[in-house]
Amino acid sequence: MYRLKVKHIIILVVVVVAFIGIAMFGMPVYRVWSQEMKGKAELAEAEQNRRIKIEEARANLEAEKLNAKAEIERAKGAAEAIKIENGTLTQTYIQYLWVRNQNNLNEKTVIYIPTEANLPILEAGRRGSLPKAE
Repeated sequence: MYRLKVKHIIILVVVVVAFIGIAMFGMPVYRVWSQEMKGKAELAEAEQNRRIKIEEARANLEAEKLNAKAEIERAKGAAEAIKIENGTLTQTYIQYLWVRNQNNLNEKTVIYIPTEANLPILEAGRRGSLPKAE
């Protein structure tokens, strides 16, 4: 029985020493491998981010080209409209262009309209309803 315990203790010591030896050799190798994999992942992510930025820049360039073409077409239309107006911009046509442009804006515009005494009605209808007549 005494021999059996000594045999188990020797086996246990050998296993522990072997585990410590493997850990001493394996941990540095694992750390190097882990850092290498981390570096490869970061490089792949950086390359992907670079590709995304390039594609976004290409899309912005294409959009700007299309916006420029649209602006040219608008200018051609305005030139044609001025030609129809006999080469002059009338006050009525300028007002029409201003009103048309107001429809394209995404924000509300407050317009003050003069009354009989040439005084504007301030804040009329701003809260959603007109003042009640008494």
